[in-house]
Amino acid sequence: MGQSSSAFGAPNEFNRPSNRFNFRTSAIVSAFEPNEEVEAAAEAESLENVVVGRDYTADLPDECLASIFHFLGSGDRKHCSLVCHRWFRVDGQNRHRFSLNARADILSFLPSLFTRFDSVTKLALRCDRKSISLNDDALVLISIRCRSLTRLKLRGCRELTDQGVAEFAKNCKGLKKLSAGSCMFGAGAMNAILDHCTALEELSVKRLRGLNDSADPIGPGAAGSSLKSICLKELINGQCFGPLIVGSKKLRALKLIRCLGEWDKVLDMLGNFNTGLIEIHLERVQVSDVGLCAISNCSKMEILHILKIPECSNFGLTCVAERCKLLRKLHIDGWRTNRIGDEGLMAIAKQCPNLQELCLIGMNPTSLALAPIASNCVKLERLAVCGSATIGDAEIECIATKCLALKKLCIKGCPISDVGVETLAWGCPNLVKVKVKKCRGVSSEIVDWLRERRGSLVVILDSCDIEPLDGSGSEIGVHLHESGVEFGNQLADDASSSGNSRLAMLRTKLGFFTGRNFVACTFRRWSNNDDSFSGDL
Repeated sequence: MGQSSSAFGAPNEFNRPSNRFNFRTSAIVSAFEPNEEVEAAAEAESLENVVVGRDYTADLPDECLASIFHFLGSGDRKHCSLVCHRWFRVDGQNRHRFSLNARADILSFLPSLFTRFDSVTKLALRCDRKSISLNDDALVLISIRCRSLTRLKLRGCRELTDQGVAEFAKNCKGLKKLSAGSCMFGAGAMNAILDHCTALEELSVKRLRGLNDSADPIGPGAAGSSLKSICLKELINGQCFGPLIVGSKKLRALKLIRCLGEWDKVLDMLGNFNTGLIEIHLERVQVSDVGLCAISNCSKMEILHILKIPECSNFGLTCVAERCKLLRKLHIDGWRTNRIGDEGLMAIAKQCPNLQELCLIGMNPTSLALAPIASNCVKLERLAVCGSATIGDAEIECIATKCLALKKLCIKGCPISDVGVETLAWGCPNLVKVKVKKCRGVSSEIVDWLRERRGSLVVILDSCDIEPLDGSGSEIGVHLHESGVEFGNQLADDASSSGNSRLAMLRTKLGFFTGRNFVACTFRRWSNNDDSFSGDL
């Protein structure tokens, strides 16, 4: 306010007219003066045009300022919102992604919170185990304030009921993605979401406590015509989603991970009535060759994960190979049961020429399978072999000689030596990255030699003590992207990096056999047919 009187008065150093475009004789003379004086004069002249106290960002449109904010992290955006009232307003109106600590005491703050942030489309509500979560009233209030919500993530919101979620669904009919974990609501809430959210495309459910043995079937509802992806994890009665899985005609991806109970019947119905799936991920679920043969009717399938499923054998994999000729990515964790081996892999090599990515964990393939895979799958770019007792120097030589398109190779816990690694110096002309982990026969000297021999090749050696391998796609293993695979530190990684240990591995395996009527039949089969497993190779 003190400067307002001089704003229109005599010219001073801040408001005098600019001489930027005036040609003065002094400028000509200064050209012959030392450079330091010229630079100082130019700097002084530029400062003449600076007006102290003026907000130069005021010339930016709100849309431009909001676009800049989108490049900032959450912390920086918070700091920017405190600069001035305008930045505060623009940040609030253009904040589309929001995450809240969903405790019960947040209810009183919701009106003012969503008055400022009135354009939220992606909302995450998380509550830790030691706190009481928000209730139905809070969720309904959020749905009233956030009518344009398209994505919702619920974690640990144990106070939410079927009634509250149903009211939410009525207010947020444009929801496209729902992810719920460790909540207490059940089938009623799921059916309400599917009935009212007609644009729902992705559904992910994990540890939903309200789904008990008496839960009602969950049908496709109005969302059956739009749903593209379903992921079910650690559910006690996940089979109640069967009508939804079968009735979602646009379903392209299905993931069943650590869900108890038998799934062959659901997969059989899927194979008969909904064959448009492109990606199927099965991990530690009770599925046999019957289920694999059923999903083989999905002739357009391109991505298949079979992880830690001891009921599956060469027969089921052969059925998939014969009917799913478009397969591009195949991950198998045999869990060292030896039920899937050379026979199944040779069928893949014969029938699936488009294979680009192959990950074999806890299996014992030999050159009988690797040679036809290398010869017939000419597009194979990414190969991982972990925990195999049969992958030696001869098999690595076979890979180096015949896998001409291979770009990334990972070998872990296999009995290879420097001789096998040496063959990579002349083979696989397109190879860009090699990882060798937990292979005691490989020395650092041969790795250094390989780096020198092929300067552009990235070679990573980790020769620590061998620990149990775990290729679970949901926790560790190969990280998949549509553009490719990152064979990072997580590929069947050691126990320290993923929080696993020998105890965790044992707990993982035992946890799988907690399904009803599954313990007895599985251990009985393993005790009587140990010899038959080895005969499958």
